[in-house]
Amino acid sequence: MKKFLLLGLALAPVALLASSEGAETDIVQRTVNFVIFAGILWYLLADKIKAYFAERSLSIQAELDKVQDTLKASKDKVSDAQKQLEDAKRLAAEIVENAKSDIDSVKEKVSIAVDSDIANLEKNLDEMMKVETSKAKKQVVAEVLEDLLKSDNIKLTQDELANIVLKKVA
Repeated sequence: MKKFLLLGLALAPVALLASSEGAETDIVQRTVNFVIFAGILWYLLADKIKAYFAERSLSIQAELDKVQDTLKASKDKVSDAQKQLEDAKRLAAEIVENAKSDIDSVKEKVSIAVDSDIANLEKNLDEMMKVETSKAKKQVVAEVLEDLLKSDNIKLTQDELANIVLKKVA
């Protein structure tokens, strides 16, 4: 069917251009000349055309290979960047956990130090209160004794005074 269609298309110009007067056409000679011309061109240029297209195919393949290499390198860089991102996220999480544990340990150390400082301050306060109380007692006793000794109402002898001091010391 295709052969008939091609033959019909090839003969269509002949049928359309044919004249009814019976004039002779040189279509056969022109077709033969064209086929000979095309054959000569093919014979002379076939190797160059084949070489050109082979070289063009190789250059296209080289460009394609280069693009694929670039694409692969880009994919490798992306995967490396993703690995680095995951490592950075993991490291950040570790740093946060370490910081939290460090904060807890620092809080505990500060709490212990504050508790010991408070205990020391309370101890020092108690000792200072004892010292100040004893000073106040001594001062009051000294004032009372001085007042008693200066007063004319109470007459103490040396022996009585020595007994009072001995009782106080003992």
